[in-house]
Amino acid sequence: MSIYKITIRTVFAMVMFIYSTVTWAQTEFFNSFDDTKIAYSDEGEGDVVLLIHGFINTKESWDNASIKEDLLAEGFRVVALDLRGNGESDKPQTEDAYSFDAEVMDILFLMQHLRLKKYMAVGYSRGSIILAKLLLKDRRVKKAVLGGMGVDFTNYRWPRKIKFMNAFNGRVTEETKGAVDYAKSVNADFRSLYLQQRFQPFTKKSHLAYVEAKVLVIAGNEDLDNGSPEKLHQAIPESEFVLVDGDHNETYKTDAFSKAVVSFLD
Repeated sequence: MSIYKITIRTVFAMVMFIYSTVTWAQTEFFNSFDDTKIAYSDEGEGDVVLLIHGFINTKESWDNASIKEDLLAEGFRVVALDLRGNGESDKPQTEDAYSFDAEVMDILFLMQHLRLKKYMAVGYSRGSIILAKLLLKDRRVKKAVLGGMGVDFTNYRWPRKIKFMNAFNGRVTEETKGAVDYAKSVNADFRSLYLQQRFQPFTKKSHLAYVEAKVLVIAGNEDLDNGSPEKLHQAIPESEFVLVDGDHNETYKTDAFSKAVVSFLD
């Protein structure tokens, strides 16, 4: 009986020790250029890496991936935000709130809020679309990773974008049904998702030639719905290209993705 009690006491002590040494991400907030409240987390010390999530997602999506933990373990400071309309950030309902690259402006204001003179950034899926425009607006970005995205977003009338825009305005197709069902399951704001697609930041392919940062384009070998990632790499002068195993929804969670990104940023 006494041995059993000692064992329980020892286990409890170990759990409390581990709990006391874990750094939990605290959500912080700042008011952006139009007073929209933006949520973000800020963890670790060292060179800053900003994580930009994809469509119908939040900053918490990075908690399910190897990349965030690995960046922190390598001594990076990791900042992740909820883009407006997502997660704990405000979800404005007007067109003006998403026009004129509002999401890019949010990032610029966040970096100013944090008083950063330079940083690196990792985008995935729609996060890469936003990051591509950011690269043309902010020279403080020294290295960038465009993940899970091909070249098709450089077409202003990109059919896939239009399909998803329409889906969140009531016109659901077989192709978009899965995304709509998922959005319902996480209680996402449909009006905001529609506006995010309608006013999605747009970058011409020819403008990518002016990107000065070093860029890694990385995608899964089963992820071609958004066009050719290799052609996206070819459009950016200072860029590298890596293909890893995986589809669109799982690639960014893999160890292979994390290893390639950390190696590039180091």
